Amino acid sequence: MNAIISASELASALAGPNPPVLLDVRWQLSVAKAAGEPPFDGRAAYASGHIPGAVFVDLDRELAAAPGVRGRHPLPDVEEFGAAMRRAGVSATRPVVTYDGGHGWAAARAWWLLRWAGHPDVRVLDGGLAAWDGPLETEVPRPAEGDFSPAPGALPLLDADGAAALARSGLLLDARAGERYRGEVEPIDRVGGHIPGAVSAPTTDNVGADGRLLPAAELQARFKALGATDGAQVGVYCGSGVSAAHEVLALAVAGIPAALYAGSWSEWSSDPSRPVAVGPDPQ
Repeated sequence: MNAIISASELASALAGPNPPVLLDVRWQLSVAKAAGEPPFDGRAAYASGHIPGAVFVDLDRELAAAPGVRGRHPLPDVEEFGAAMRRAGVSATRPVVTYDGGHGWAAARAWWLLRWAGHPDVRVLDGGLAAWDGPLETEVPRPAEGDFSPAPGALPLLDADGAAALARSGLLLDARAGERYRGEVEPIDRVGGHIPGAVSAPTTDNVGADGRLLPAAELQARFKALGATDGAQVGVYCGSGVSAAHEVLALAVAGIPAALYAGSWSEWSSDPSRPVAVGPDPQ
């Protein structure tokens, strides 16, 4: 099953006999803002217009637990996640399509969580809402309760020790911007740099100027050049497990299975005993 769906394919699916559950996961990374500039409000963006039938999902509250020692966006409690998905109408027998404002990171986080929790049919709208050329609505739907019951483990997951081991024995990709990987800037976490042995692979390089993922062949070539050769185990991390989910999505489109280190740099760097590498080289 392809992990992404085009806007035209989505329009056809919505008109079909078993339309997908639509999840609107608009979200933006919170960083220091200019004085007086309000933070991004995904729910307000949803209320101003969304794809007909879409249900808003709050990444910070429904797709993550509270920030803490496990990072800024640790995985949510499985039962609470399942309840949130059922409220949104998610059932095991209906496909699910996730979308966000176009960045793809938040939609990929929802995609990864649902796939990890055992849902068999989840796709991300390629290019997000910006790619949608159909109507929008402001009416908030009231979907029937779904029956989705999470069964975690369908996708591979790394903890800090597993990420460190993979950086030595396989390929651990760092999906953050290059300057954060190199430790030149760190606007959010305790210290800059990267996990020793990790390879810089900004997730922004997986998309074209239109915000859509590059063709599968181009993604395959990119990841092969980074070290994703046949038989290599691959893992991905980022700042808090959100943009890394988008890189796992890109790898899936390229036909390369990959594990997610959900705690990512926000968990790794919070422990002063863990080693930190800086500069352009993995070590």
